[in-house]
Amino acid sequence: MYQIILASGSPRRKEILEQAGIVFSVKPSQKEENITTDNPKDLVKELSYMKAMDIAKDAAVNSVVIGADTVVENAGQILGKPKDELEAVSMIMNLQGHTHSVYTGVCIVVKDEIGHIEVRQFAQQTKVMIAEMSKDEAMEYVLTGEPMDKAGAYAIQGKFAKFIDGIEGDYYNVVGFPIASFRKEMKSLGFQL
Repeated sequence: MYQIILASGSPRRKEILEQAGIVFSVKPSQKEENITTDNPKDLVKELSYMKAMDIAKDAAVNSVVIGADTVVENAGQILGKPKDELEAVSMIMNLQGHTHSVYTGVCIVVKDEIGHIEVRQFAQQTKVMIAEMSKDEAMEYVLTGEPMDKAGAYAIQGKFAKFIDGIEGDYYNVVGFPIASFRKEMKSLGFQL
């Protein structure tokens, strides 16, 4: 029996895994995130790998460690979490009226009964269309506090939903964890979820 460990403190990722009926524990990686590429797909794969390996090195045998990272890419610029409210408003104003991409990278590290490690990684992209909005509307949203721990300064599943004109791809990828793709990867590794 394998123990599944989520190497992320994200409440959204925790909620998605719980909704899917997966039994797991949470052990967030404290690894410093260093950006070494401006390619969003490579970046999320790299960061999710760092997080998963950070926790996997001390994990018991018969463990599956899941690392994940999400970024927003808009007009060639990678957006992480805003540093403050001003940056959050700026991010939202740059996104409004446009289509941007959300990338989530997932790294699965399987540590078998003899400590052998197998690593699987993937990154998923979803396009998100944001309605036009005024600076006052952006500021009003930012003052709710909701965007402060979110890549791109918004939560598709929260109060920002009224500004989402549409998406192309996996909704859960935008929330922070592409659960269907994760299930397929786990299945290919011999795990039934």
